[in-house]
Amino acid sequence: MAFEYRKGALCAEQVPLEEIARRFGTPCYVYSRSAIEKRYGEFSHALGKRAALIAYSVKANSNLAVLALLAKLGAGFDIVSGGELARVLAAGGDARKTLFSGVGKTEDEIARALAAGILCLNLESEAELQRVAQVAARLGKRAPIAFRLNPDVDAKTHPYISTGLKQNKFGVAYADAERLYREAARMAQVDVIGIGCHIGSLMTGTGPFIDAAVRIIALTERLQRSGIELAHIDLGGGFGIRYRDESPAPIREFLDGALGVLAGRKEKLIVDPGRAIVGNAGALLTRVEYVKPGAEKNFLVVDAAMNDLLRPALYGAWHEVLRAQQANESAAKTVYDVVGPVCESADFLAQDRTLAARPGDLLAVMSAGAYAMVMSSNYNTRPRAAEVMVAGDRAQLVRRRESVPELFSGESIPTW
Repeated sequence: MAFEYRKGALCAEQVPLEEIARRFGTPCYVYSRSAIEKRYGEFSHALGKRAALIAYSVKANSNLAVLALLAKLGAGFDIVSGGELARVLAAGGDARKTLFSGVGKTEDEIARALAAGILCLNLESEAELQRVAQVAARLGKRAPIAFRLNPDVDAKTHPYISTGLKQNKFGVAYADAERLYREAARMAQVDVIGIGCHIGSLMTGTGPFIDAAVRIIALTERLQRSGIELAHIDLGGGFGIRYRDESPAPIREFLDGALGVLAGRKEKLIVDPGRAIVGNAGALLTRVEYVKPGAEKNFLVVDAAMNDLLRPALYGAWHEVLRAQQANESAAKTVYDVVGPVCESADFLAQDRTLAARPGDLLAVMSAGAYAMVMSSNYNTRPRAAEVMVAGDRAQLVRRRESVPELFSGESIPTW
């Protein structure tokens, strides 16, 4: 397992978390290399010999060490910014296995993607089609494109991470898709190569994912009858993980369902997992600064905060909190909110947790490998945390902690 107790000490693989905290300080993110490899392997094994590409969703965790590991495993990448493209290339990722999604691509981002030889630009509006064609013409290139469709399928997840309904900003309307594909097929500046969708994150059941696949295949068949042949079908990601008591369907069930819908078709299947690969491979380490009893609530004030892990404040997300050293059975336990030093009432990492804790104790906030460090900020002029990757009995710093002077090194005081 990525994280488990060994002789009373919570370890990342074979390395005690207390040892990592002593070496690298807190707050600190810790990632298990073997957990990432194992989850990627589950996708690869489930896809079998089918022509397919696992395009890791970079927004989930964009640390170069994570990207480099996945590139070595054979992954492609799904990106949503020019910055993420630069990260993929810096980590040794292959632009020819990289898809560029997102609703707001700038002309500069499109130009950089085409110059890099990206696999596909996933377009999300008619206006974006026109912009891509103009940029491609200026560069003397032919842009490989697909449309991301909004299939109006409810992923049955949190509204902030549902992306496939009519009211969401993502994708082109299903009813407009055929017209847009015909328009794109007439353009000399673009090469229509695929079709895609992404209906939301944290799906625990396969039903919505398969429903979306059925709608995408139906449209693909209509396009084929009109003479538009596609090279790939991208069904997105959004596969759920266990944070608390969820029971997400195994990856194989999601992919078996998709493979069943695609049976007999020649197009390459693309899936874009992010959280499903890295989510449970990470933990945030934090130390207790104060134990603060209250009239209605008791608080553990720790050195990590909402600027380090935003999900609880943003989504009301639940993360398990474990002691780095198992408490004695006789230790007194109290119900606490685990809160940080940021000056906001929403600054909490966990609420109503029964723990035995004293100042100086090390806690691990679990399932923090996805949408954690990537969403961190410098609010309250707080340096962002260090990141560490563990492989067996080795722990290596893969991002050093920021220093306070770095936070304002780009600023200046006017001379007038």
